[in-house]
Amino acid sequence: MDASNTPARLIRLPQVLERFPVSATKWYLGIKQGIYPAPVKLSYRCAAWRESDINALIERVSNGEAA
Repeated sequence: MDASNTPARLIRLPQVLERFPVSATKWYLGIKQGIYPAPVKLSYRCAAWRESDINALIERVSNGEAA
């Protein structure tokens, strides 16, 4: 299967914070400041993040770039 045809995997906040361990408050503040990726709204009260965005954030931090 071609990778360009693979749908983006979405992960919810608990899985995001498991992979990038900060508090939920710090995470949402980082989104507001443009440091962390914005969520994809699934409904009025439901949001998720693209796994590829979280992987890119982790890669940037591991390469010494500011988070």
